[in-house]
Formats: sequence, structure tokens, C-alpha cells
Amino acid sequence: MSSEAPIPDDAKRAIEAVIMAAPDPVAPDLLAQLVEISQAAVEEICEALAQEYERDGRGFVLARVAGGYRFQTHPDLSAYVERFVLEGQHARLSPAALETLAIVAYKQPIGRAQLSAIRGVNADATLRTLVQRGYVEEIDHEPTPGNPARFGTTDRFLERLGVNSLADLPSLGDFIPDAGVVEALERGLRVPETGPGAAVALDEDDEGEGDSGDTAGGDTFAGAPVAESVSPDR
Repeated sequence: MSSEAPIPDDAKRAIEAVIMAAPDPVAPDLLAQLVEISQAAVEEICEALAQEYERDGRGFVLARVAGGYRFQTHPDLSAYVERFVLEGQHARLSPAALETLAIVAYKQPIGRAQLSAIRGVNADATLRTLVQRGYVEEIDHEPTPGNPARFGTTDRFLERLGVNSLADLPSLGDFIPDAGVVEALERGLRVPETGPGAAVALDEDDEGEGDSGDTAGGDTFAGAPVAESVSPDR
């Protein structure tokens, strides 16, 4: 160990016991106070414990989550745990709540007005639900007339997501399509121009397709116009 003071023989067992008994992740500085060793020694012990559990093939891991340590199930066994947890589960977040939570996570601090503008609907009710669940909280106020509140995620959000900090969230770039896909979608969503010239153009494009060409028209999200726009033959 790299700490100056000697490490008690039962330090490792004491750390295990405290983390096991705690309902929330235990910060390393608190563990250091309880066991009366340095924080660096605590982190070294926890790292050794995590490697030991992984080496022994345990069904749980010691993870650093939301700035502290906790025991959680091994990722490889998620299918079994999900089957157990979801049995009789009725308190799951709605798609609207998950969408709102994602916006808060990546845009925080964010106010109600900006949140509603991004979603395109009034998000007050959904925001209240997230606050009640403990995933979102008021963190400051906007420097504008009325000083409206701004919101951010909580440690409970990090804990439930299984990450140590917001920096561990996936990059938004991983979910953004490339320029070619965006251009194809944009073309598919454009409203065709009306008039004699446009009618002739549509007749020429649909030649030989019959009724199937009409069915795949502009009412679909990314119908025939998208497929045509990315076709290598055009």
C-alpha cells in the first residue's frame, strides 16, 4: 500500500461490510474516516476487491458510481436480473419522461421554457414527475426577469444509470446520422411543388409504377423519395 499509516488487517472486510449495508454509494472519503485510513488506501483496496471479484467470476461487481462505491449485479447477468426486477413492475418511466430526462442530462442547467421548446410541448408535468422520482432537481436560477428555475440531474440519476459522472454519458455524436442520411431524410420530407410542371415531373418519376407509386408518396416518413435519393443509379 502507498499510504503512510499502516493498514488494519480487517480494513478490507470493514469496507466490504459498510458498502454492503449502505443503501447508496459510499464516498471514498467517508470510508476512509470510518476505517481510519487514507482515502488513497481506500481506493486501492476497492480496486483490489473489484479485481478479485472479477477474477473469481462472482455474480456481482464493486463499481464506482455517482462518486462512491457500491455492489451491483454483474453486467453479464442482466437478462436474469431484468426478468426478476420487471416481474410485477408498474412504475416505469414513460417515453415522454425518458425523452425529457435525456434533454435535461445533456443540456443542464436548463429551464422549463427551453426544455418545452426543445420537446415541442409543455414539459411541466413530465418535469414534476422526474423531480418527484428524484432524478432531476432545481440547481440554480436564470439571470433574467423573474429568475426562473433551472434544473439538472441528481446523484440518484447517476446511480440508476450506473455511471460515476456526467462525463461517462454516451456522446451525442454516436446517435447523430451522417450528412448523407440527413440529406436523404430532408428530401423525403419535402412537400412537392404544385403546378403543371410538377405534375409532369411526378408522372415521369412514377412511370411504370402504377398504384404502388401513389401509395409510397409523401404521406410516409421516409418512403420512396428517400430510397430514390440515395439510389446509386440516380
